[in-house]
Formats: sequence, C-alpha cells, structure tokens
Amino acid sequence: MGEKLTYHEAGVHYDVLDAFKRACQKAAAGTVGNLASHGFVEPAAIRGESAYLIEGLDAYYAHVEEALGTKILVADAVYRETGRSFYRGVAIDDVATIANDLASCGALPVTLAMYAAVGDDAYFADEVRARDLAEGFAEGCRLAGAAWSGGETQTLKGMIAPGTVVLGGSAFGRIAPKDRRIAGDVMDGDAILFLASSGVQTNGLTLCRAIADRLPDGYRTPIADGRPYGEALLDPSVIYVPFVATCQREGLRLRYAVHVTGHGWRKLMRLDDPFVYRVDFVPPPPPVFETITRAAGLDAKEAYGTFNMGVGFAVYVRPEDAKRALELARAAGFTAWRGGTVTKDGARKAVEIPPLGLAWSGDELKIRED
Repeated sequence: MGEKLTYHEAGVHYDVLDAFKRACQKAAAGTVGNLASHGFVEPAAIRGESAYLIEGLDAYYAHVEEALGTKILVADAVYRETGRSFYRGVAIDDVATIANDLASCGALPVTLAMYAAVGDDAYFADEVRARDLAEGFAEGCRLAGAAWSGGETQTLKGMIAPGTVVLGGSAFGRIAPKDRRIAGDVMDGDAILFLASSGVQTNGLTLCRAIADRLPDGYRTPIADGRPYGEALLDPSVIYVPFVATCQREGLRLRYAVHVTGHGWRKLMRLDDPFVYRVDFVPPPPPVFETITRAAGLDAKEAYGTFNMGVGFAVYVRPEDAKRALELARAAGFTAWRGGTVTKDGARKAVEIPPLGLAWSGDELKIRED
C-alpha cells in the first residue's frame, strides 16, 4: 500500500484556498452598493453559499461560476492509454458542478456557458474529443433544463500545459415565485435526506490521480466491481436539478440543500447557523472508494472529510415532509435515503456520524468571512 497519502499531501490545501475565498468575500462586500442602481439588493448572509443571489421585485436571480478541476486529466490519460473517449461524461460533469451549485439555493438554471482554455489549439483538432465534449455539454444542459448560451474558448500558450484543457463555465438562474428560495430556515428536528452520487463525481481527483501511480496497472487496475479504476473515476456526475424542480412543482419546501463536493461530509454544516447534523444512516459507498481509501491509506474521517463517499446532494426538510421528499426523489430517478436529523445544542455546530464513530466541529469548516 505504501505510505499514507492525503488530499493535502497530494497538493491541495483547503486551508489556503478557503482563506483566499474569505479574503475575496471581504473585498467583494464593498461592491454591493452598486446593485441599487439596477433595482436589486443582496440577500443577507448569501456570501459563502454555493450560489450568489440578488433580489428583484418578483424574483431572485442567481449566478454561479465553477470549474471542473483535474478530472479532465484522467480522461486524457485513459484516452491515451486505451483509445476510449470519456469526454462526453466529463462535459456532463462540468455542467453538473455548475448547475448543482445553482440549484442548492432553489434557483433553476436558465442558461449555461462553457469556458475552455488550452495550451495548444491541437487539443481540439482531435475530432472525437471535440465532438464528445460539445455533445456532453449539450446533454448536461438538457438534463439541467437550461439553454447553452455560449462561452469562451482561449489558447493560453505558456500558461496551460499542451495536451489538456481547463474546463469550466457559468450559469444564470431564477427563483420565481420568491418563496421557492432554499434559504436555510432549518429547525431542530428537521430530517436530513441524502441523494446518491455516481462515484467521485468532481471532487478529490488530484488525490485520485496520485493514487493511480500506486496501483499495479495504474488506471487499468480493476476495482472491486471488476471495472478499471480510471473508467470508474470517469462515471458522469449526477445532476440534481430535476429533484429540486420536482419538489418546487409539488409544493414541497426544501429548507436547505448542500452540494457535497470539496470538504466531503463536513459540508453538511455549511449553513452559518449553529446546529448539530447527526447522521444515523450511512449508505454503502460505491466500489471505487474502497480502492481510493485502501491505496491512499485513508482512515474513515479523512475519507468522509474529503470525498462524497456516495452522497452527492443533501437536503433538509421538515420531518413530516421526509417520506414525500424521498418518494419524489425516487420517482424522478434518484437513489435517496433518510440519513439523519438536525438537532439544536446551544451554540454548538458539528457533524456527527455515530455509526462510523466520526465527528467534526464547526471550526473544521471555515468558508465564510467572519
């Protein structure tokens, strides 16, 4: 197995990234006054959420800017080694990471734009790769119920290594009527519901790539279900927008929603208010996580504090709405479970997972400017 390998040791330092994000939030606060001249205001406590909202007279409008990360490098490597293109799924991933963030506040995406930057134009000269990226992004937009509005393609020679692409994008969304906003009005006793992921989705790929170097056949190494490790990493992410849209259409109020990406299950306490999020049911992780945790030597706390471990989206609802919400999720084609309960314990903020003996305190997730 070799020495232990964490996300930090693989080269991703969340403490540094989060500190810069908090500095940006502080600087951005000085620009909010410009909204008034356009007839908008900024809702309270929106900074640090997954999507940025502005409030108009009869609707909220949302914006998200996101990027895929290094999953594209796995697709590049598998394509070189096997000739099999997984770029269509990677482009769906790109849409997912944008649209799911947008939907976490109750906004349904109206338009999505792609950003693609390469170090050399030759990257797009491969017809299979170019076709699959374009078709995948369009399919992701269809799954999210949005129009692909356009985007930006750049050649940044000397800035981006030849042979790959930086893939990202942005989305514009709307919440109308305004009472469909997922605003974080969580209460003691609310139910925590989990929606399944397809695997690693779009988070933790820097560590996953480092693990490939430890495996006997790299990305071709079989995992527990017999598939090659690289192909399992490239399973397209789930787009959860249809679940949010279904709940809105059926009048079922989602009190809070979390897109479980960076920081793993620590993200369950993303809401600023102090609550204890107690998880009593832990669904079985997809097989790829067994390979990841074993090869990297990760313990459960490191694994669940880094990866989604099979839960890609979490929502909080009133306990009397939990059964109906699960029915709606399953009817819409999602695998879903009741995971636990939100509790109030004074000013304490934490995520607790008794079945695994795990807990994180509020100071282990710092994503907002104080």
